[in-house]
Amino acid sequence: MTELAASYEYSVAVARARAKNFYYSFLVLPEQKRLAMCAVYAFMRECDDLSDEAGATRERLAEWRGQLDAALAGRMGTHKVWPAFVDVMRRYEIPARYAHEMIDGVSSDLDPRHVETFDDLYRYCYLVASVVGLTTIHIFGFKDQRAPLLAERCGIAFQLTNIIRDAGEDARNGRLYLQAEKMRRFDVTTEALSCGETTDAVRQLLALEGQRARAYYDEARPLIGMMDEDSRPALWALMEIYSRLLRRIEGRGYDVLPGKIRLSSAEKSGVLARAWVQRLLP
Repeated sequence: MTELAASYEYSVAVARARAKNFYYSFLVLPEQKRLAMCAVYAFMRECDDLSDEAGATRERLAEWRGQLDAALAGRMGTHKVWPAFVDVMRRYEIPARYAHEMIDGVSSDLDPRHVETFDDLYRYCYLVASVVGLTTIHIFGFKDQRAPLLAERCGIAFQLTNIIRDAGEDARNGRLYLQAEKMRRFDVTTEALSCGETTDAVRQLLALEGQRARAYYDEARPLIGMMDEDSRPALWALMEIYSRLLRRIEGRGYDVLPGKIRLSSAEKSGVLARAWVQRLLP
């Protein structure tokens, strides 16, 4: 097995084991694009792990950034992800700044999180989610010049959904992604988010973020039709899974603090089946 083939094999194993919602959408892509998405995910997963695991430091992320620059210059390090990731970056002409912005995003999690305004929150969501979407549409293929902006908006919608769902868990772990100015308006404290009981004030605060996320989903929906035809079912599946998750949260009145709200594997499989039908239809 060549070094490149082994790198793709490693990336697929990482994606299959850990990508969850993302991996479901990969399955309806043509093989080459599916492998490319796995390589991007494996890189992204390593970035995230370096910021989350015990002993995470800026020095380790700086070292990882240095390995990225070296790999893009043709000097592959020892990590198994580099040959496949660099192959994808070159094959699909993905701007290197997106990979650097992914590292910027996870680096910001090393500091105590304080988000004062929505502009602050938008920037964070852009770095940890929108740049993934911008990378993805290069793999999926597009010609419409509106696509990058809609991919950015789609990433914001996804990350806002995650933030709403994980509000209690994040607060208990010392991470707060909800805007401080909105928390003051609704008189919601970190302790209120940590306690496990969703008060009316918390519901109102989260509902406001949910409305914003829903608006971004609606704005981003035309992006599906802008992708190359063989990639549309995958993007549809991904957007459907995340927007269904938001609907599930809305349907439970934003009662997210007692425990994480999820879609079942059966529900995700149902979305995947519909995506396969879309792919097979002439």
